[in-house]
Amino acid sequence: FAGYISQVLKNYTDHACDGEYVSLRCPHRTTISIQSSFYGRIVPSHQMCPSRYPHSYATLIKEDVACSVGTSLQKMLDECQDRRSCQFLVNSRLFGADPCPGTGKYLLVWYKCRPNEYKSKVACEDDKLRLSCKKSMVIAIYSAIFGRTQGGSLECPYQTLGMPMIECQSATALQLMIKRCHGKRSCSIYASTYEFGDPCYPGIRKHLNVIYTCDNTPFLLPVDERQPPAVNSSMEPVGVSTEMALLSNILAAYAFVT
Repeated sequence: FAGYISQVLKNYTDHACDGEYVSLRCPHRTTISIQSSFYGRIVPSHQMCPSRYPHSYATLIKEDVACSVGTSLQKMLDECQDRRSCQFLVNSRLFGADPCPGTGKYLLVWYKCRPNEYKSKVACEDDKLRLSCKKSMVIAIYSAIFGRTQGGSLECPYQTLGMPMIECQSATALQLMIKRCHGKRSCSIYASTYEFGDPCYPGIRKHLNVIYTCDNTPFLLPVDERQPPAVNSSMEPVGVSTEMALLSNILAAYAFVT
């Protein structure tokens, strides 16, 4: 479960030079969610994707290091979004007109692995948010936002009172929700500035929006609910304590947030 969650929370990055295959893959029960994409060249070839042309020919061509296409994100969405895996050969023909003929280009892709099934809950400011999973299932936090989003919240309509519609979000909401709820069957937290701080100007109404999934785990059960521990040749119990498993998960999540 710790490995599954760290893979879900992780921001993946992949790249491929012209003439190479790019391959994106997500773990079981998750799908690809494209975050951003770039195709072109913004660094010299000696730093990334060396020129495929003979050295004598490459020196005759001035390399363009301010070259990009605007269709790379849409192409990645078309090819990979919501799939478990995808793979294709990278070349300029995929992205339309070549913005810099004679310059070798590369593709950079940033993506996440989104659970196939997930739930969303919202609590208005100063209300309590409760999350729960069925027996033998535990909470896996996917995202958390505390503040005010541009689109607002249907559950928590804003009274503008002459205030402009600005967006403001806590930078620590995800980290706090993981610490409070990650690996538990149920948890609760107040959507308050006491818990999350105030990322907005005073007087701006905020809300907490959490996306999570429930999954099976044999690793985070309390000690008295686990199977009898395995023993080694010296007949001493072998295993990892619940506290260490939780600490490992929190550290993995903190590394992602950082």
